[in-house]
Amino acid sequence: MNQEPTSPTSVLLTGATGYVGGRLMRRLELRGVRLRCLARRPEALAGKVAPETEVVAGDLLEPASLDEALEGVDLAFYLVHSMGAGEGFEARDAEAARNFAQAAADEGVRHLVYLGGLAHGDDLSDHLRSRHEVGQLLASTGVPVTELRASIVLGSGSLSFEMVRALVERLPVMICPRWVDVEAQPIAIEDLLACLLAAGELEPAGHRVLEVGGVDRTSYGELMREYARQRGLRRWMIRVPVLTPHLSSLWLGLVTPLYARVGRALIQSIRHPSVVREPGAEELLGVACRGVRAGIAAALVREDQELEETRWSDSLSSGTQPRTWAGVRFGNRLVDSRTLELDLEPAEAFAPIRRIGGETGWYAFDRLWRLRGFFDLLVGGVGVRRGRRDPEHPAVGDALDFWRVEAYEPDRLLRLAAEMRLPGRAWLEFEVEPREGGGSTIRQTAVFDPIGLSGLAYWYAVFPLHGFVFRGMLAGIGRAARASASGTSAD
Repeated sequence: MNQEPTSPTSVLLTGATGYVGGRLMRRLELRGVRLRCLARRPEALAGKVAPETEVVAGDLLEPASLDEALEGVDLAFYLVHSMGAGEGFEARDAEAARNFAQAAADEGVRHLVYLGGLAHGDDLSDHLRSRHEVGQLLASTGVPVTELRASIVLGSGSLSFEMVRALVERLPVMICPRWVDVEAQPIAIEDLLACLLAAGELEPAGHRVLEVGGVDRTSYGELMREYARQRGLRRWMIRVPVLTPHLSSLWLGLVTPLYARVGRALIQSIRHPSVVREPGAEELLGVACRGVRAGIAAALVREDQELEETRWSDSLSSGTQPRTWAGVRFGNRLVDSRTLELDLEPAEAFAPIRRIGGETGWYAFDRLWRLRGFFDLLVGGVGVRRGRRDPEHPAVGDALDFWRVEAYEPDRLLRLAAEMRLPGRAWLEFEVEPREGGGSTIRQTAVFDPIGLSGLAYWYAVFPLHGFVFRGMLAGIGRAARASASGTSAD
């Protein structure tokens, strides 16, 4: 894909906090466009956008909030849908599309680019039917729309890829319903982003629908076999003639990152073939899409980079309030994430976090932390004797007890990578974001990337203890922040 900057234009991006939108945002910034992002919670993009990128608050279900976002915009990317929002998502998606289309027409937007779902026929799932309807509604006010329809997206962090990863990594023997053999035409995330960028450069022309996909026609079953081959895993797949979407979604909820509602919507869509029947998009867009083998290989190579660049909450169903995710599995990584809201400024809330470890300790159960360090020494690890270089200000690369500082942004982010002996890799991250209306939210996230069954056994063996330790740590940080702000003792 050509990353050379093009002449600046005025672009609005919706869905910048999502999987595709977040990656598209970075590429638009590299191109030097005058970029504006629309977000219900602008604070969710704090620290993620370039200094030149404008973030405006707006809700697609509130038409009055869209005028400012679309003012002076030439091109708008519409990357919003509500797959995991529960019953009535079709009506909400339709209302949002109508509102956006009308506001775009009123503000004289020249071109809309929309990412929809690839499928054919009239008897579609609710999700796919809604995606097609949104494309039609966006074009209903006369603003030219280029609608890309894509099948499975191959990329570390994508919904479908993480489902494949989790199934293959966790199940040596897989019970497979018929939907695993339905034909699809996956597209690598890098190729999809290139198609979206190219679509934005097309001359606007009515409602144009372009079907995009990789060079291979395959199925989820074949994707799982190819993933297993590249990971060096031997897996057996047993076909069963009947497994309803409801039962399949419950099954997926046990062994994959998907909770049942999203799993049910995904499976209902998987039952429909998603292959390109109308060729020509590749030539028109000038993008040569790769095949399944290369797409999976690229996803596996980039997964550490994706962990570095993408917050785990980006993969979660969006909500109006922060939520707690204890023991949730994302792909092959396991996550314990908790939040605490404080009536303090971000700098005040972050102050105890930047001092964590060393002489300050861990704000709760310090004896347990020292005991963990002692056991680490017994097995040849570093223990907690290293302390920290600076008691007030960490820096990337610093040792911090048996962690090492991997990322640090003053008053916003501290991420620690574990250096103790573990059957896997581990991170501990603290983020502080301002709350709308005042105050701050602290998100504390522990991430564990297990190695084999021993890694999984370790996580679930210590998980009950995590509930006490991490909950107590977060509460202790809150007490220390309030005490520091008021000039009293946290004790």
